[in-house]
Amino acid sequence: MRLSTSWMYQQSVNNMLAQQSALSITENQVSSGQRINVASDDPAGAGQVVSLNHVIAANTQYTSNINNATTSLNAESSTLSSINTVLTTARTLALQAINGTMSNSDLNSIASQISQIRQQVVQLANGTDANGNALFAGTSSATPFQVGANGTVTYQGNGQQQHTSVGSGLQIATNDSGAGLFMNIPTGNGTFQASAGSSNTGTLVVGANSVSDLSAWNSSVASSGGGYTITFGAGGSWSATNANGAAVLDSSGNPVTGTYTDDGSISFNGMSISMDGTPSAGDTVSVQAGGTQDIFSTLTNMINALQSGGSSTQITNALNRQVESLDQTQNSISNVQVAVGGRLDTLQQQSSTYSDLNVTYQTALSDVQNVDAYTAISNLSLQQTALQASQQLFAQVKSMSLFDYLK
Repeated sequence: MRLSTSWMYQQSVNNMLAQQSALSITENQVSSGQRINVASDDPAGAGQVVSLNHVIAANTQYTSNINNATTSLNAESSTLSSINTVLTTARTLALQAINGTMSNSDLNSIASQISQIRQQVVQLANGTDANGNALFAGTSSATPFQVGANGTVTYQGNGQQQHTSVGSGLQIATNDSGAGLFMNIPTGNGTFQASAGSSNTGTLVVGANSVSDLSAWNSSVASSGGGYTITFGAGGSWSATNANGAAVLDSSGNPVTGTYTDDGSISFNGMSISMDGTPSAGDTVSVQAGGTQDIFSTLTNMINALQSGGSSTQITNALNRQVESLDQTQNSISNVQVAVGGRLDTLQQQSSTYSDLNVTYQTALSDVQNVDAYTAISNLSLQQTALQASQQLFAQVKSMSLFDYLK
């Protein structure tokens, strides 16, 4: 078999080119620290790298969403705590005014303090998160609470919640609507409100009231037209009529009546109303079911009652009703604070999970993609030596000729 000189040259060149290619790959691995720089380096491994990078990117986005949601919910929680604090102050001031020993000047001073609280509540309710988004506007971008020329506060937001994705198929609400928090608050005890008649002449004060038998209340109020009127006669005697003016009947079909004594209560059809003082003949107490009132109106009604110049009985009755509404608002705030706390716990758990997963995925990615530095450097040294040897050998072969042999 005859071997031509050109074939030997070509074989030597091909061998050096292959060594140079391998050396170039190893140099890239050493400089980048990665075993896979292009898909052809390891097709199967490259597929794993793409998959792992996709998962890590998703977890990174979820973590960012969690951080943003946590910031917003912490801002909401802090704002709700501040609102609750100032409302507690308003409640304390109202109870101070109820004691019946304050002068008109004292009552006006309390009214001025509650007026300041009302402004503060509006300001807090219009609070924003770190990104400038209103905390209580729902999904609206509007400033949620607007004060009109007559002082009336209206809600410009909506009843929805903003949500953010914090996991595959998992979303968390990052705010709460101000409509449910501050506007549509049940009056009275949350089921009904009992109020002394505005034209009463006695000293009767309506105090705490409650539902003692919910099923009896529900069945009776459905046929009452939505409420009752209790009318007092001589000696504290009383009778009750429904919204249609018909006498309220007991289970035996007899009219519901009784005699009230000072610091006593009146109970029928699953409800109980505590009272204090002495009613005059003709005085009334109305029972209305299903009413709502916003917290701003509640505070305004407190201010108006304190500045009305009415009798101690009238002011006390008015303030008692507003304190009930204020209590309902604080209950609403407390319920939302519990919900916000639950969401923050979920976010913390998710954040911890993603932190652990990120370590796991980064380790897996490193195992697949990163090069063993010691092995790569050793290979680089060997490949450089082999290439140099090939180049030197080729140079010697290239210089050989028959004339050299004949010498």
